[in-house]
Amino acid sequence: MGATEQIKSLIKHFGEGDDERFISSALQIAAAEAQKGHTALAQELKSLIDKAKLKRNQPFADRSKTIPILPSQRDLKELLDVFQPAIKLNDMVLDVETKSSLEKLIEEQTNWQLLRQYNLQPKRKLLLTGPPGCGKTMTAQALAGELGIPVFIVRLDGLVSKYMGESIAKLRVIFDTMVNQRGVYLFDEFDSIGSHRNIGQDVGEIKRVLNSFLINIEKDQSNSIIICATNLPEMLDKALFRRFDEVIEFPLPKETEITSMLQKQLQAFEFESKVDLQSIAHQFLGLNFSDILRACEETIKAMILSGRNKLNPQVLIDALSKRK
Repeated sequence: MGATEQIKSLIKHFGEGDDERFISSALQIAAAEAQKGHTALAQELKSLIDKAKLKRNQPFADRSKTIPILPSQRDLKELLDVFQPAIKLNDMVLDVETKSSLEKLIEEQTNWQLLRQYNLQPKRKLLLTGPPGCGKTMTAQALAGELGIPVFIVRLDGLVSKYMGESIAKLRVIFDTMVNQRGVYLFDEFDSIGSHRNIGQDVGEIKRVLNSFLINIEKDQSNSIIICATNLPEMLDKALFRRFDEVIEFPLPKETEITSMLQKQLQAFEFESKVDLQSIAHQFLGLNFSDILRACEETIKAMILSGRNKLNPQVLIDALSKRK
């Protein structure tokens, strides 16, 4: 193969994301240079290739740069939605225990090299449980924001197929992607595929997908973070729980957390009259963070559209009452 063909082959394999053939082509170029008597160049190329191979083989290497889905992997676009989040943990209001667990994961992920020296691995497989609107999905984004990696949201509607074996193949593609593209992989509403295998009459593709998921998550050694979120933990198959490094519960916000949420969302504005946010928070125990956020947004929009520059406390109370 001539030099031109070797370079074309190198670029082709790079574009396809085929590391093995890319390195093979690079070694062929180094060998060709050695045959021409360019021993110094050949040795330099060989050294660069060895370093590249070492970095690619580090299971927890910090590959924080977002890697685009390659044209040869177009089927991934039907399975994954990917974006780079801007939020971090401090942008959220969290239960003290929940926040502590998440900070621990971030600390372990940040110091993975130190842990590897002792043959230990950082936490990276989480099951998040709790009522809707309590921050499970946003947590996946915040973790990605803290670590500077993208979020991949698994599209369960694209995963499950009526054809035997097709869903399992798609799931395998997702787990293979975790190895090549570091990120936070979120399986939201996970109970739709993770329910007890003895529930209902379905003995088909859903149960095969669950069995495949159990095998894949057990075998997974990537440096990505896997997060499964559910509002119905009691529906999950018991075999799932031991596959996770930690199960984190997201309860409905307490009075102090509702107060903090109101303060965080409304801190840029003044009220028309004195208002006791703690008293308002007490009235609306039972609301989730999503309800509170929307009520705050509604209050701010009402102020803007009325041409005023201060918030009306009654508008806030009415907006919260509507959601209780």
